[in-house]
Amino acid sequence: MSGKRKEGNDSFGYDTFLSPFTWRYGSDEMRAVFSEKARRATWREIWLELAKAESEFGLISDEELQGISARASAKHVDIAKAHELERKIRHDLMAELRTFAAQTKKGGGKLHLGATSMDIEDNSDALLFNRALELTLTRLVNCLGAMREKVQKYKGMVCMAWTHLQPAEPTTMGYRFANYAQDLVIDIELLEVVRDRFLKGKGMKGAVGTSASFTKLLGTGKNARRMEAKVMEGLGLDYFPLSTQTYPRKVEVIIMSCLASIAASCYKFGLDLRVLQSPAFGELSEPMEEFQVGSSAMPFKRNPVTAERMCSLARLVSAFPPVAFGNAANSILERTLDDSANRRVVMPEAFLAIDECLIIYERLVRGLRVYPAMIEKNLEKFGPFAGTEAIMMKLVEKGGDRQAIHELIRVQSFLAWEEVMKGKANPLAKLLSESSPIASKLKPAEVEKLLDPRHHTGDAEERCEIFLRESVNPILKRHKKKLGAKSRVEY
Repeated sequence: MSGKRKEGNDSFGYDTFLSPFTWRYGSDEMRAVFSEKARRATWREIWLELAKAESEFGLISDEELQGISARASAKHVDIAKAHELERKIRHDLMAELRTFAAQTKKGGGKLHLGATSMDIEDNSDALLFNRALELTLTRLVNCLGAMREKVQKYKGMVCMAWTHLQPAEPTTMGYRFANYAQDLVIDIELLEVVRDRFLKGKGMKGAVGTSASFTKLLGTGKNARRMEAKVMEGLGLDYFPLSTQTYPRKVEVIIMSCLASIAASCYKFGLDLRVLQSPAFGELSEPMEEFQVGSSAMPFKRNPVTAERMCSLARLVSAFPPVAFGNAANSILERTLDDSANRRVVMPEAFLAIDECLIIYERLVRGLRVYPAMIEKNLEKFGPFAGTEAIMMKLVEKGGDRQAIHELIRVQSFLAWEEVMKGKANPLAKLLSESSPIASKLKPAEVEKLLDPRHHTGDAEERCEIFLRESVNPILKRHKKKLGAKSRVEY
């Protein structure tokens, strides 16, 4: 990227502040959703639909509607002219309205008839948020598709599970991946609910939501409601039956909470990957490019920088919901304007941050490196401890005292642990086999078999198969057209 980017009379180059979301994080598709041009194009779309509806009630002639329609498309947006006007009148929507009207010889004087700014802006935001949610849903579906492949491939690969960052019992790598996939399933279902039930426009209700202006223009409240329905049908947007000057700002609390949920899923997977990439574990690694530099000082470093970037952006998104909460809670009476400036920042940036997180997520999953030798090494070192309960149950079955056996195994396990911490092979099987209370009831081969961690993963593999069949596959089938779409996985 070089030189300057020009838009209207404004120029942005590298000698001034640029948001990283302008060019570094997020996709061109998501940036386009929240571009100034797209925003103004939706304003014109709404003004056109309002004009169409009002023409049916005789407020706008066919000739005037034709004139408005001829200048309503995005290609007629003149940001330079609108910005010039805005500097004079200090109102962005009115500047765009005057620019549109000046371009429209017939009908320009009827634009925005009966409407207030938020009839246009809130419906526009709802349309843009819907597009952003659809793109986010596409990203999520592709991440789930990528994770499904890992669950299927590694459902039977036994590995150590870790609780409190300490070795626990064995699990399977596929079962661990299935838990990440389950988070994505929750996020997809939550996003669908937000999109289908809570994302609505304001409708066309005028200055404080009572439709007073439209009722006067159309004669009755019934006509005002009919006109509103026609506008919103034309926009393909559901709308709230009631509003103040704005739609309920709770909508954005809900959207932001949904994005924060996705951020939590990304962070969880990314943090676990960072831990498992540490040589102390060494079981997984994010994909490394051939010429990737890990450290400016230490050439050997293989830092998990991609997962760290995902976690960093996810952490940012987690800080945004309180801003949306404040906008909803502090909207005094019929409205205040103290939400306007921060909404311009947090809503697009939250979507762009999540967009980048999900692009990274899919890339990490598809390029994930699994190291079976390190997985096996950790199993040999810590896995036998997980079989001690099986030893205890078998000895009780053969007539032993459960409490006495528990203490015996505890003592021998602690001795074995000390040897492991000295860097030696795990001697637990040998120690238990040489203990006379155990040796009298179990042969060494039986002890070895009971301590084998591969026999202690329960129904993890079956649960993977059931989860894919009942939870993942229906979602992927429902959204099969999204698979592979707008899915950037390289840089």
